[in-house]
Amino acid sequence: MPRTFAKPAVLAPIVGIHHVTAVASDPQRNMDFYTQVLGLRFVKLTVNFDDPGTYHFYFGNETGAPGTVLTFFPWPHVKRGVQGTGSVVATAFNAPTAARAWWTDRLKANKIPFTAATRLGDPVLAFEDPDGMRLEIVFHDGPAADPFATSDIPASHALRGFHSVTLSLEDAADTASLLQQAMGFTSAGTENGRQRFIASGDNAAFARVVDIITAENAPTTKLGAGIVHHVAFRTPNLAAQQQWQTAIADNDLHVTPILDRNYFRSIYFREPGHVLFEFATDEPGFTVDETLATLGTALKLPAQYEGKRAAIERGTPKLRLPTSGVAGST
Repeated sequence: MPRTFAKPAVLAPIVGIHHVTAVASDPQRNMDFYTQVLGLRFVKLTVNFDDPGTYHFYFGNETGAPGTVLTFFPWPHVKRGVQGTGSVVATAFNAPTAARAWWTDRLKANKIPFTAATRLGDPVLAFEDPDGMRLEIVFHDGPAADPFATSDIPASHALRGFHSVTLSLEDAADTASLLQQAMGFTSAGTENGRQRFIASGDNAAFARVVDIITAENAPTTKLGAGIVHHVAFRTPNLAAQQQWQTAIADNDLHVTPILDRNYFRSIYFREPGHVLFEFATDEPGFTVDETLATLGTALKLPAQYEGKRAAIERGTPKLRLPTSGVAGST
């Protein structure tokens, strides 16, 4: 029988996805793909707080709003990971339905193989980034983030934050229980073995969907280039974060202390299917150390590494950064 989880007595429900973090190999190739091909804004250049010799890239909409941010640890020369169970196997962006033909043509023009399908009523284009990370564009006209227009992607066709993530699990029952009983998601249909869950709370919020597929005979995921490291869900502030930390622990799931990531506060735990979940606060956001106009234009370090700036700059690869305000131009 599926595991039972206690419903937490918290002030603020989980309203959706905060960010997704994955592993890349070549830093420049990763940056160029997400800014020049997909048209995301390069929101923040910093380092992995647990490994300051590694960059941490953040891509999103103009402000880096929660629900739009895809982040990467680019480890040069890292081997490709093995995609399997116990991980996020697809990260889906949202785009207007009228942009479907435009994105089809753009992927073709960039020689990116893709497959087209319809899933639970929405058209989907599925493709991979240069490291083999599985991406999707779901064409859906519901709530979406403000678009970020670039020099060659008009606002009317630009990606508008996340639509969903897809988890691949050996057994989905306990994870489905966690999402519904503890995290407040509701079941939103099934199709071809795919189970869909939507975050409760603010119906105007976007990035609310978690899909689960079951793959009993698939290998276990092995972390490497092209693999999602974790998916983060939104909590509004530190007070709510503290309540969720208690609630997770009360459900006999090991949860970390609250960690300061400069741009949000984080807690981490592994859900029953072994996917690493993070709960991240909406506050304070990416303008805490840069203006909106200058986001992503300089290396930003947490206070504990500022004294090592010179060594970090020497030890990390040189980059051609996108020009502020126009993703994809250099």
